[in-house]
Amino acid sequence: MKIGFFGCGNMGGALCRAVHRGLPSATLFLCDSDEAKTAALAAETGGIPMQIEEMLSEADYVFLGLKPDVLPLMLKILGGVVERSHATYISMAAGIPLATLSELLRHKPVIRIMPNTAVAVGAGMTVYAPSEEVSEKAKADFHRMMSASGRCDEIRESLIDAACALSGCGPAFAYLFAEALADGAVACGLPRDRALTYAAATVEGAMRMILETGEHPGALKDAVCSPGGSTIAGVHALERGGLRAAAMDAVTAAFARTKELGKS
Repeated sequence: MKIGFFGCGNMGGALCRAVHRGLPSATLFLCDSDEAKTAALAAETGGIPMQIEEMLSEADYVFLGLKPDVLPLMLKILGGVVERSHATYISMAAGIPLATLSELLRHKPVIRIMPNTAVAVGAGMTVYAPSEEVSEKAKADFHRMMSASGRCDEIRESLIDAACALSGCGPAFAYLFAEALADGAVACGLPRDRALTYAAATVEGAMRMILETGEHPGALKDAVCSPGGSTIAGVHALERGGLRAAAMDAVTAAFARTKELGKS
């Protein structure tokens, strides 16, 4: 299988690493305006740096890792090359719907995805929606490519922007929370390196409890809160600070911005 990556930034690079882990025998093609970044990713994954025109003519699948304000213009410029291509395209551009992508890609098969950067370590959450032209074989190949990336779930396209606001943007929100927990521990006297490790491991473990037990997070929270204890005092402080409202506002603000990006 020949798989191209047009755009090797944070997200494109993370997906390339995930695909390399899942399909180590696949041939990877890399194309990015930053030659140093491309060379570093090639050294790490065995990918082959390549000009975009050659990539589009050679690859079976092409991950489009360009920003949503750049992708439409580039696809228009490459129109003739795209038309001659036999590839299935996989777009991670926030806010650009399948209908627009299909038109820009001359009605080639296209899968719209929203991954997050944790795919780089096999713990990502990727949602996707395929166009009507995507074959069952292409879907199966896509799952093989993403097999080492973490969780992967097909959803209706009408929900993909909401998913983007949660799972796509959510790692940044989680990093802020973990950093804040560590800052609190440092304020209590814990060394910074240990505070960061403990915070990250604690958040990771709590999230695994939700995923692996199927319990509601409220019930899991209640199980930690002893009457009159330290935990409920901390929960009270978080509620007083508006943690829930702030988290909800973060997701809805990201959702609104994703919609705006699709209109630009």
